Amino acid sequence: MSALTVQHEPVSGDSWEGLVRLWEGTDAPEGCKVEIIEGIVTVAPPPVNHHNAIAVKVQRAVMTVLPETLEVYQTLNVAIPSRDGLYIPDLVVVPEEAVLEGGAFVPAAIAELAVEVTSKSNASNDRVAKLAGYAQAAVPLYLLIDAFATGGPTITLYGEPKGGLYRVLQAGKFGETFHLPAPFDLKLDTSAFPTP
Repeated sequence: MSALTVQHEPVSGDSWEGLVRLWEGTDAPEGCKVEIIEGIVTVAPPPVNHHNAIAVKVQRAVMTVLPETLEVYQTLNVAIPSRDGLYIPDLVVVPEEAVLEGGAFVPAAIAELAVEVTSKSNASNDRVAKLAGYAQAAVPLYLLIDAFATGGPTITLYGEPKGGLYRVLQAGKFGETFHLPAPFDLKLDTSAFPTP
């Protein structure tokens, strides 16, 4: 099953508020991920087991080094209105107080780390659109775990966002150890990441 685009009539010039109303009203099957990517509401099927296993391994590692002011979340809606984007990263680290304040989403700009694990059906969104969105929102670190990369599974850490662009801080293949800089200062062992 692949990601679907929800067709819609323009909503008041497809303003941010109109897109959010459309997103809120999208009726998707249980477990599906409904996001706004570059102004288009998309529905993706639930992730497969290897995808979830990778996310859990990253979450477990990150939780061991988190400062008390931060929490790691799965399925948290993060908004980037300037890119007509509302993403649901596989993992995102944000201040707990921002989540507890309520609302349907939190601004991506408050995130310290966004993690996306690619799915076969929508890997290009994680590689291109979300990369640009997180950079524009100035999320300090973006970890892209790409099990479907040409030539074998890869992992790339982006950081130092400036002018809507990231710099590659580290890139490699599954099996290597990655260093997540402050506020994490974590060595992430990818040797146990399952492959599809």
